[in-house]
Amino acid sequence: EDGTVNARVLSAFAAVERHGFVDTALVNQAYEDTSLPIGLQQTISKPSVVARMLTLLMQAPALAPLGNGQPAGRVLEIGTGCGYQTALLAQMAKSVLSIERLRALHDKARANLDGQRGTHVRLVLGDGRLGHAPNAPYDAIIAAAGGDELPEAWLAQLADGGRLVAPLRTTSSAGQVLIVVDRIGGELRRAQHEAVH
Repeated sequence: EDGTVNARVLSAFAAVERHGFVDTALVNQAYEDTSLPIGLQQTISKPSVVARMLTLLMQAPALAPLGNGQPAGRVLEIGTGCGYQTALLAQMAKSVLSIERLRALHDKARANLDGQRGTHVRLVLGDGRLGHAPNAPYDAIIAAAGGDELPEAWLAQLADGGRLVAPLRTTSSAGQVLIVVDRIGGELRRAQHEAVH
Protein backbone atom coordinates (compact mmCIF):
# COMPACT_ATOMS: atom_id res chain seq x y z
CA GLU A 1 0.00 0.00 0.00
CA ASP A 2 1.32 3.45 -0.83
CA GLY A 3 -0.63 5.22 1.93
CA THR A 4 -2.91 7.02 -0.53
CA VAL A 5 -6.26 7.89 1.05
CA ASN A 6 -9.30 6.44 -0.71
CA ALA A 7 -11.47 9.07 -2.49
CA ARG A 8 -14.55 7.88 -0.59
CA VAL A 9 -12.69 8.40 2.69
CA LEU A 10 -11.68 11.95 1.65
CA SER A 11 -15.29 12.69 0.74
CA ALA A 12 -16.49 11.42 4.15
CA PHE A 13 -13.87 13.55 5.94
CA ALA A 14 -15.13 16.60 4.03
CA ALA A 15 -18.72 15.86 5.04
CA VAL A 16 -18.15 15.18 8.77
CA GLU A 17 -16.97 18.05 10.99
CA ARG A 18 -14.56 16.70 13.61
CA HIS A 19 -15.03 19.72 15.88
CA GLY A 20 -18.58 18.55 16.57
CA PHE A 21 -17.22 15.45 18.29
CA VAL A 22 -14.73 17.03 20.71
CA ASP A 23 -15.23 19.03 23.90
CA THR A 24 -15.75 22.77 23.44
CA ALA A 25 -12.39 23.55 25.06
CA LEU A 26 -10.61 21.48 22.37
CA VAL A 27 -12.44 22.80 19.30
CA ASN A 28 -9.41 24.87 18.21
CA GLN A 29 -7.36 21.62 18.06
CA ALA A 30 -10.04 19.57 16.28
CA TYR A 31 -8.33 19.66 12.88
CA GLU A 32 -4.78 19.01 14.07
CA ASP A 33 -3.43 15.55 13.33
CA THR A 34 -3.49 14.51 16.95
CA SER A 35 -5.59 12.35 19.22
CA LEU A 36 -7.68 14.27 21.76
CA PRO A 37 -9.26 13.22 25.07
CA ILE A 38 -13.00 12.47 25.04
CA GLY A 39 -13.33 11.49 28.72
CA LEU A 40 -13.08 8.23 30.66
CA GLN A 41 -9.39 7.95 29.68
CA GLN A 42 -10.42 7.48 26.04
CA THR A 43 -9.40 9.49 22.99
CA ILE A 44 -10.63 10.41 19.54
CA SER A 45 -7.96 8.98 17.23
CA LYS A 46 -5.64 11.04 15.04
CA PRO A 47 -7.32 11.85 11.71
CA SER A 48 -4.42 10.31 9.80
CA VAL A 49 -4.85 6.98 11.63
CA VAL A 50 -8.63 7.02 11.12
CA ALA A 51 -8.11 7.79 7.41
CA ARG A 52 -5.59 4.98 7.05
CA MET A 53 -7.81 2.41 8.76
CA LEU A 54 -10.86 3.46 6.73
CA THR A 55 -8.84 3.37 3.50
CA LEU A 56 -7.76 -0.19 4.28
CA LEU A 57 -11.35 -1.09 5.17
CA MET A 58 -12.84 0.40 1.99
CA GLN A 59 -10.68 -1.96 -0.09
CA ALA A 60 -12.96 -4.84 0.93
CA PRO A 61 -14.74 -6.11 -2.22
CA ALA A 62 -18.06 -6.18 -0.33
CA LEU A 63 -17.81 -2.41 0.28
CA ALA A 64 -17.44 -1.46 -3.39
CA PRO A 65 -20.19 1.05 -4.26
CA LEU A 66 -23.18 -0.31 -6.11
CA GLY A 67 -23.63 0.53 -9.80
CA ASN A 68 -25.97 3.41 -8.96
CA GLY A 69 -23.27 4.99 -6.78
CA GLN A 70 -25.08 4.01 -3.60
CA PRO A 71 -22.89 2.75 -0.74
CA ALA A 72 -22.75 -0.99 -0.15
CA GLY A 73 -21.83 -3.15 2.78
CA ARG A 74 -22.71 -3.75 6.39
CA VAL A 75 -20.09 -2.54 8.87
CA LEU A 76 -19.55 -3.51 12.50
CA GLU A 77 -17.59 -0.90 14.45
CA ILE A 78 -16.05 -1.96 17.74
CA GLY A 79 -15.68 1.04 20.06
CA THR A 80 -18.04 3.89 19.18
CA GLY A 81 -16.19 6.39 21.36
CA CYS A 82 -17.56 9.87 20.65
CA GLY A 83 -19.11 8.73 17.35
CA TYR A 84 -16.72 10.48 14.95
CA GLN A 85 -15.60 7.38 13.06
CA THR A 86 -19.21 6.12 13.13
CA ALA A 87 -20.29 9.30 11.31
CA LEU A 88 -17.52 8.77 8.73
CA LEU A 89 -18.55 5.12 8.22
CA ALA A 90 -22.17 6.21 7.78
CA GLN A 91 -21.05 8.25 4.76
CA MET A 92 -19.48 5.20 3.11
CA ALA A 93 -21.48 2.09 4.05
CA LYS A 94 -25.04 0.92 3.56
CA SER A 95 -25.39 0.21 7.29
CA VAL A 96 -23.28 0.67 10.42
CA LEU A 97 -23.73 -1.08 13.75
CA SER A 98 -21.42 0.37 16.41
CA ILE A 99 -20.80 -1.09 19.87
CA GLU A 100 -19.49 0.81 22.90
CA ARG A 101 -18.92 -0.72 26.34
CA LEU A 102 -18.83 2.54 28.35
CA ARG A 103 -22.31 3.96 28.92
CA ALA A 104 -21.13 7.59 29.22
CA LEU A 105 -19.42 7.37 25.80
CA HIS A 106 -22.37 5.50 24.30
CA ASP A 107 -24.64 8.34 25.48
CA LYS A 108 -22.19 10.99 24.21
CA ALA A 109 -22.05 9.34 20.77
CA ARG A 110 -25.85 9.13 20.71
CA ALA A 111 -26.03 12.89 21.32
CA ASN A 112 -23.24 13.66 18.82
CA LEU A 113 -24.89 11.56 16.13
CA ASP A 114 -28.40 12.83 16.78
CA GLY A 115 -29.94 13.57 13.42
CA GLN A 116 -27.37 11.41 11.60
CA ARG A 117 -28.69 8.15 12.96
CA GLY A 118 -31.44 6.55 11.01
CA THR A 119 -32.25 3.20 9.61
CA HIS A 120 -28.64 2.66 8.62
CA VAL A 121 -26.79 3.61 11.85
CA ARG A 122 -27.42 1.68 15.04
CA LEU A 123 -25.63 2.20 18.36
CA VAL A 124 -25.40 -0.67 20.84
CA LEU A 125 -24.20 -0.62 24.45
CA GLY A 126 -22.24 -3.81 25.05
CA ASP A 127 -18.97 -5.72 25.03
CA GLY A 128 -17.41 -5.24 21.61
CA ARG A 129 -15.13 -8.23 22.09
CA LEU A 130 -18.22 -10.37 21.48
CA GLY A 131 -19.06 -8.57 18.24
CA HIS A 132 -22.82 -8.56 17.58
CA ALA A 133 -23.97 -12.00 16.47
CA PRO A 134 -27.68 -11.15 15.89
CA ASN A 135 -26.79 -9.03 12.84
CA ALA A 136 -23.81 -11.07 11.57
CA PRO A 137 -22.20 -11.62 9.16
CA TYR A 138 -20.62 -8.23 8.42
CA ASP A 139 -18.91 -7.13 5.21
CA ALA A 140 -16.44 -5.13 7.27
CA ILE A 141 -15.38 -4.96 10.91
CA ILE A 142 -13.27 -2.13 12.29
CA ALA A 143 -11.95 -1.84 15.84
CA ALA A 144 -10.88 1.43 17.45
CA ALA A 145 -8.52 -0.28 19.89
CA GLY A 146 -6.82 -3.62 19.97
CA GLY A 147 -5.44 -6.12 22.43
CA ASP A 148 -2.99 -8.97 22.10
CA GLU A 149 -5.17 -11.03 19.76
CA LEU A 150 -8.26 -10.74 17.61
CA PRO A 151 -11.38 -12.09 19.33
CA GLU A 152 -12.71 -15.26 17.69
CA ALA A 153 -16.19 -13.68 17.60
CA TRP A 154 -14.97 -10.99 15.17
CA LEU A 155 -13.47 -13.55 12.80
CA ALA A 156 -16.59 -15.72 13.00
CA GLN A 157 -18.84 -12.74 12.19
CA LEU A 158 -16.88 -11.65 9.10
CA ALA A 159 -18.71 -12.36 5.83
CA ASP A 160 -17.08 -14.00 2.83
CA GLY A 161 -15.40 -11.20 0.84
CA GLY A 162 -15.31 -9.16 4.04
CA ARG A 163 -12.42 -7.39 5.71
CA LEU A 164 -11.46 -6.72 9.32
CA VAL A 165 -9.11 -3.87 10.29
CA ALA A 166 -7.81 -3.51 13.85
CA PRO A 167 -4.76 -2.35 15.78
CA LEU A 168 -3.01 -5.21 17.57
CA ARG A 169 -0.12 -5.51 19.99
CA THR A 170 2.59 -7.75 18.64
CA THR A 171 5.54 -9.46 20.26
CA SER A 172 7.84 -8.04 17.58
CA SER A 173 7.09 -4.37 18.33
CA ALA A 174 6.68 -2.25 21.43
CA GLY A 175 3.40 -0.68 20.28
CA GLN A 176 0.56 -1.74 18.03
CA VAL A 177 0.39 -2.47 14.31
CA LEU A 178 -2.58 -2.43 11.95
CA ILE A 179 -3.79 -5.92 11.13
CA VAL A 180 -5.99 -6.64 8.13
CA VAL A 181 -7.88 -9.94 7.84
CA ASP A 182 -9.77 -10.88 4.66
CA ARG A 183 -12.20 -13.79 4.43
CA ILE A 184 -11.89 -15.24 0.95
CA GLY A 185 -13.77 -18.43 0.11
CA GLY A 186 -14.10 -19.24 3.78
CA GLU A 187 -10.36 -18.87 4.34
CA LEU A 188 -8.88 -16.11 6.53
CA ARG A 189 -5.89 -14.22 5.11
CA ARG A 190 -3.99 -11.97 7.44
CA ALA A 191 -1.65 -9.07 6.64
CA GLN A 192 0.33 -6.81 8.94
CA HIS A 193 0.68 -3.10 8.16
CA GLU A 194 2.40 -0.16 9.81
CA ALA A 195 2.72 0.68 13.49
CA VAL A 196 0.08 2.90 15.13
CA HIS A 197 -0.23 4.53 18.54
